[in-house]
Amino acid sequence: TRKPQAFSTVTVFPVNYAAAQTIMYNGSLPNGDRGRRKSRFALCKRPKANGVKPSTVHIACSPQAAKAISNKDQHSISYTLSRAQTVVVEYTHDSNTDMFQIGRSTESPIDFVVTDTVAGSQSNADTQSVQSTISRFACRIMCQRTPPYTARIYAAGFDSSKNIFLGEKAAKWKTSDGQMDGLTTNGVLVMHPRNGFTQDSKPGVWREISVCGNVFTLRETRSAQQRGKMVESESQELVDGSLIDLCGATLLWRTADGLARTPTLKHLEALRQEINAARPQCPVGFNTLAFPSMRRKDTPDEKQPWVYLQCGHVHGYHNWGNHREEREGREGRSRECPMCRAKGPYVPLWLGCEAGFYVDAAPPTHAFNPCGHVCSDKTAAFWSQIPLPHGTHTFHAACPFCAQQLSGEQGFVRLIFQGPLD
Repeated sequence: TRKPQAFSTVTVFPVNYAAAQTIMYNGSLPNGDRGRRKSRFALCKRPKANGVKPSTVHIACSPQAAKAISNKDQHSISYTLSRAQTVVVEYTHDSNTDMFQIGRSTESPIDFVVTDTVAGSQSNADTQSVQSTISRFACRIMCQRTPPYTARIYAAGFDSSKNIFLGEKAAKWKTSDGQMDGLTTNGVLVMHPRNGFTQDSKPGVWREISVCGNVFTLRETRSAQQRGKMVESESQELVDGSLIDLCGATLLWRTADGLARTPTLKHLEALRQEINAARPQCPVGFNTLAFPSMRRKDTPDEKQPWVYLQCGHVHGYHNWGNHREEREGREGRSRECPMCRAKGPYVPLWLGCEAGFYVDAAPPTHAFNPCGHVCSDKTAAFWSQIPLPHGTHTFHAACPFCAQQLSGEQGFVRLIFQGPLD
């Protein structure tokens, strides 16, 4: 598997358009990244353009007639208006763009296979019992082959027969200029951050993208028949830090230029070693604490730092103040801090090691509540403000490294380490 920093290495890829990363995975999928199923995916210039653009429109009298039209060896989108009428829009080759498709299907037209995000899950077994809400052919992204390599997103992807079918129940309509457009069942939502993906980033507004790439306000619920209002002043062009939600998985879009400014895994490793070199101590056991290697990110070890999330005091694991009701599990839901007597969750700390989620290269000084993933102050502040879609009609802030819903007043806490007594 290529390391994240390889996205911006020119010698590896002649032209890098961007990278798409799945929110929740701390560096890789639980069972490792394999083939087209991985936690991050680089979009690179193809040897030969495979983009498509709309051309001929056919109005067929029946779905059977429409099928006959769309069976040619070219891409098409079929809009079923009724049992008696179907509109088929044929697409022709576009030598100026490369097309990349994302979805749940493992069929060959899908470049990036995504699975449902289950907050806090540690293995694929945790996610397989959930009924998927992600479309098999969720969306497609068209990248210009020449500078500035503009990327545009569209709802729905072409299947193995090079077709997209919008059935009778799908939201669809004729536009003012006589063209057809529509929405997929659970929709494709996009949010562009204000001020780019930097330490000054602020949340944007979630919008829905149509099959033809038009921008709309959100429907009342994810699969409602009635579309939102068209937002003509906004574009489906992806920018550094754009979030793409597929109703079950959220992707972070990072451009090649943006990734070049992002801290590398090597930098995050240096920050880890710097913290450990300061020899932080447990105020109760007086033992030296150390963040484990970033390759070990699921089982706490003896030197693992733990934190009281109510106050931010960092300790080693101990039983001080562990009342009877919490003794059954290591992670007490209401432990009392020996330093300040504040009561709250007591959890192990884990370094966030997906570099693409960081908005700056500052030291990891803050932890998300309640999961204990550690990152920089500005990174924690950014993600705590982002309302990520959850289910069919709710939004909440979540940790980007594990997708757990944030809790507490801010959603994160500043870490207070005790230095060595000598």
